[in-house]
Amino acid sequence: MKTRISLILLLTFFTISTNSQSGFFFNSANKNKQQVSFRLINNLIVIPLEINGEKLSFILDTGVNKTILFNLSDKDSIGLKNTTKVTLRGLGEGEAVNALLSRKNTFKIKNIVSKNETIYVILKDYFDLSSKMGTTIHGIIGYNLLKDFIIRVNYKSKKLTFYNPKTFKYKKCRKCETLPFTFYRKKPYIDAKISLDTVGNKFVDVKLLVDSGGSDALWLFEGSKEVIKTPKRFFKDILGEGLSGTIFGNRSRVSKFKLGRFEIKKPTVSFLDSVSTHNARKFKERNGSLGSGILKRFKVWIDYPNKKFTFKKNGSFKNDFNYNMSGLDIAYNGEELVKEEALRKVRNPYSQEVNDRNSVSFITSYSYNFKPSFIIRNVVKNSPADKAGLLKDDVILRINSSPAHELTIGEIISKFQERDKKKIKITIRRKGVKMKFEFRLHKSV
Repeated sequence: MKTRISLILLLTFFTISTNSQSGFFFNSANKNKQQVSFRLINNLIVIPLEINGEKLSFILDTGVNKTILFNLSDKDSIGLKNTTKVTLRGLGEGEAVNALLSRKNTFKIKNIVSKNETIYVILKDYFDLSSKMGTTIHGIIGYNLLKDFIIRVNYKSKKLTFYNPKTFKYKKCRKCETLPFTFYRKKPYIDAKISLDTVGNKFVDVKLLVDSGGSDALWLFEGSKEVIKTPKRFFKDILGEGLSGTIFGNRSRVSKFKLGRFEIKKPTVSFLDSVSTHNARKFKERNGSLGSGILKRFKVWIDYPNKKFTFKKNGSFKNDFNYNMSGLDIAYNGEELVKEEALRKVRNPYSQEVNDRNSVSFITSYSYNFKPSFIIRNVVKNSPADKAGLLKDDVILRINSSPAHELTIGEIISKFQERDKKKIKITIRRKGVKMKFEFRLHKSV
């Protein structure tokens, strides 16, 4: 797990239903295959998507059944058509949010096109994903794109391959595991097994939403089965943001997780209470979510037409499951002017001394450039950072030997995941005053 970002919208659309027909197709000479490069940011798949001719960035999310747009700037003009006001609700403790429903839009991803797509536009960016991921994210797309293809996800090469389900044939693969899934409200649910200490580390059957839009490994809903309870070792954490507010839970581990014949040891698991998951629990059989923290350890074939997933483990299958051990929730904070120092070499060809004619001197020069800035959005109570005295809204200037503006948000989070008891020296700016703090990462689970 690289960050706390979790989309997990699980939307309940209760004010209006849509009956418009839509569908993607290959708009090229090759009607059977199309490859698309993606960016993998904080475990999430970010794809280029054009809407009505405007190039945008969307997260490919198996956990959503509608296409959602939530980050339009004044520069983005996609000419939304046939709009209607609606209300949406998702995970979190807050109220439902207002949105617009727009029909008959043209979507394009490379040579894949649909000319009759419905999109929900949230009028306020409740997720603020762009600041949390360090790049502009405009929205989320799931079922509407996935339903028309068989898609191979290669997390290592960062390639999606779209296949025509009418002509695609699976190759024989002894190292692969194919598992069926069921749809509920156009979201895929798969059966798996989890070893829980509440039953003496025996395996318990669970039904999980397959959610490529959640960066964690696993989520479990406390009480969805009598034995699903937070283990003795855990810590309280902010797990992400939903449409209806911040999602809280207990972060822990389980000894084993089984997906078909694949057995994964000591994955991190977040346990959510009934308040944060009230809407998600309307599907009574659901026990939690399988996120990209596990999915990225496989090459995955997503086959909505035939209701099955195929998994083949990749080189990261046995990697440890790490998490942010600092207690800091970091976000991109725009750009600010940074004074940078540079040494310039100057030769002296006019020196009267023979030995000095090729001498070199250095002149220090300065330049001011706009560089990325990062801010502390939240500090987990009783975490190492909290005990050190760091506060919400502190602007990060330096982490150990690295100026913050030379890092990406992913690199910052990686520094907080490296190893237990690692010393972190951090310089911040608080209300115009520079301050320095130290703490050590603490592995709670």
